[in-house]
Amino acid sequence: MGKTLVFIDAGFLSKLSKYFGKGYYLKYNIINFSKNLSKKEKAFCEQIFYYTAPPFQSEPPKKEETKRREKYDQFIKKLSEDKIINIKEGRCQRLKIDGQFIFKQKAVDSLMVMDLMKIPIDYKEINKIILIASDSDFVPVIDYLKKLNIEVILYTHYSKKRKSNLSRSNELLKIVSRYVEIKKEDLENSK
Repeated sequence: MGKTLVFIDAGFLSKLSKYFGKGYYLKYNIINFSKNLSKKEKAFCEQIFYYTAPPFQSEPPKKEETKRREKYDQFIKKLSEDKIINIKEGRCQRLKIDGQFIFKQKAVDSLMVMDLMKIPIDYKEINKIILIASDSDFVPVIDYLKKLNIEVILYTHYSKKRKSNLSRSNELLKIVSRYVEIKKEDLENSK
C-alpha cells in the first residue's frame, strides 16, 4: 500500500456538505473522511492539507461576527490537535453587490498551489495525491505534477444546472489522472 496526501478546499467541501444536507451542514469527521478516501485509493493517508479562511470581521466586529469567529477558532483548534492535518488559512473578503453582501475566500487557492508545487521536494516518496476541489486554478500545477509522474486523483461533485453553486471546470476534469464523484455517503460514513 502506497502513501498519499489529501488536499482539501474547505470552501468547496462546505458547500457540498450543505448541498447534501438540503440546506443544513452534514456532520462528519474531516480526518476520517480523508482516510476513507485514501483507503478507496488503496493508499495510506500520510498528511491532510486543509485550506480555509476565517469568517469576515468588521472593524469593530459585530456581535454575530464575533460569535462566528469564536466557533471557527474552536473548530480549528480541535482539528489541529491531530498532527496528520495541516491547516492553511487565507482570508475572507466581503463585497456588496446589488445591495447584498457576499463573501469570498481569498488566497486559499494560491496557498494550495504553493503546497502542491512543493510535493516533489518535501514528499519525494509520494506518487499519488487526492485533490478535493472543483476549480480550474489548479490545472497548471496538476499538469506540472503529472509530468513528474505524480498521479492526481480529483474527488469532486458537480451539478449540471447552470449557475449552480457546485459547478466544475471541464479543464480540471481533463487534466487530472482521473476523477471520482463524492457522494453523500462518503461524508455520512466519516462520522
